[in-house]
Amino acid sequence: MSSAPAWQSLEAAPSLWGATATPLRAPPALAGDAQADVVIIGAGYTGLSAAHHLAESGLSPIVLEANRPGWGASGRNGGVVTAKFRVSFPAIAAAHGKPMAKRMYDIALEATDIVSELVATHGIDAANLTRSGQVKAAHNHETLAYAVKEADWLRSELGDTTMSVLSAEQVREETGSSGFVGGVLNAGSGGIHPLNYLHGLTEGVAKRGIPIHAETPALRLRREGDGVLVETPGGVVRAKQAIIATNSYSDLTPATKAYQRTLIPFRSAIIATEKLAPNLAASVMPTQRTYTETKRMMRWFRMVDDRIVFGGRGAFGKTDSPAAFRALHKAMVGIFPQVADISLAYRWSGLVAMTLDSVPHVGRVDDRVMLAMGYNGAGVAMSSLMGRHLAAFARGERPDVGLLDISRMRSVPLYPLREPAVRMVAGWYQFLDAIGR
Repeated sequence: MSSAPAWQSLEAAPSLWGATATPLRAPPALAGDAQADVVIIGAGYTGLSAAHHLAESGLSPIVLEANRPGWGASGRNGGVVTAKFRVSFPAIAAAHGKPMAKRMYDIALEATDIVSELVATHGIDAANLTRSGQVKAAHNHETLAYAVKEADWLRSELGDTTMSVLSAEQVREETGSSGFVGGVLNAGSGGIHPLNYLHGLTEGVAKRGIPIHAETPALRLRREGDGVLVETPGGVVRAKQAIIATNSYSDLTPATKAYQRTLIPFRSAIIATEKLAPNLAASVMPTQRTYTETKRMMRWFRMVDDRIVFGGRGAFGKTDSPAAFRALHKAMVGIFPQVADISLAYRWSGLVAMTLDSVPHVGRVDDRVMLAMGYNGAGVAMSSLMGRHLAAFARGERPDVGLLDISRMRSVPLYPLREPAVRMVAGWYQFLDAIGR
C-alpha cells in the first residue's frame, strides 16, 4: 500500500495557537487553470508578505499552499518578534567589515518594524502584537560578559540605544526566577500570536482580490515560453515569474524539493502550561516581555494569557518527540520551580531552517524564479521583511540585502548525513550545558 504524499502528512499535535486562533475560512483549492504576474508557492509569512507588496506595486500575484495557511512554521513558531541573526553583529564586522555589520543591523531593525506595519495595515488586532522588549538571561558569568560586550559594541559602534544591562536582581524581578546571574534587555523586540498574525495576513491579502489556494501542492515548476508554469492536482498556473516561499518545508512537493538541500531542518519543540493562578501568574514574567537564555541549546519563554509558553531546540526526527517535550518540561521547572505541579495543556513542534552561514538568503535563482528561506529560528520578523524584498526583485530592482544575497547560499555537503550530524552536535551542546560550560 503506497504512503500518502508528503503534503498530506499533517503534523496534527494541538498547539496553543491553534486552540486560540480566530477562525479562518479555508481558501479553496485550485480548480482549473489560472494566470498571474507572479505565482507564489507557500502561504506563510514570506509568501503572504510578498503577495501584499506585489499588489502594492500593481502586479497580480497568486498564492499556492500545499496544506492550509499557517500549517508550516508560520503557525508553529513561538511568536517572538526579534531583530537578530544567529551570527552576532560584532562577528559580522570582524569577518566582513563594519559597513556590512551596519547594513545587517538596519535589515534586522527593518524586519521588526515591518511586522508592526503589516499588523496595522491589515488591522490584525487579534495578533496581540507587543513591542515590550526581550531579555537575554545569562546562566553564568561568562555568557553574561559576552552579552554585555556585544551590547557595548552595538552602542559604541552602531549607535544602538535599545540595549541595557540588567543585574541578577533585575532579571529575577523580570522573570520570577533566581536562576540567572544577569542579562541584557533589547527594548525593540516583542511577541505576537503567530497564527492570528498569519490568519490576518491571509484575510488581508484575500480582501485585496489576490487569489489564495489551499490544498494545492505545486507538483512541478518549469519554464514555458517567456514565463513559468506550475502544475497542481487541480490545474496549472502560468505566470511571468515564480517565488519559492516554502522554507524548511520545501521537500513537501517535487516543485520545491531541490531547495531543501540548502537547509538543515531542525525540529523545535514548544510546551504551554495550563493557566496559572492569578497570584502565581503575577509573579512570573510580570512585564510580559519575551525571554531567552544563553545556553547552547537555547531555551526561550514568555507568558501568554497567564500560561508559560516554553520552547527550544532538541527535538529530532520527522514527528513530535515525547523525549523532547520531557526535556523542555524539566528545563522549565529548573528555571521556574514554582510551577512544578502545573500541568501542561499543549505541546507541539515544527521545523526551523538552519543555513550553513547562519543567515537567511533571498534573491533570484534565475531570470524567472526567486526565493527566500533559511531564517535560523528568527523568522517571524525576517520572513515578513523578505516578502518586501522579493517584490522588489520581481519588479526588476536589486535591493541591498547584505549577507542575505542568494549568491552566498550554499548547499549542505553530504546532505544525506545531515540528521545524524545534527543529533551529534546537539548532543555535544547538551553535554556542555549540563556541566555548566
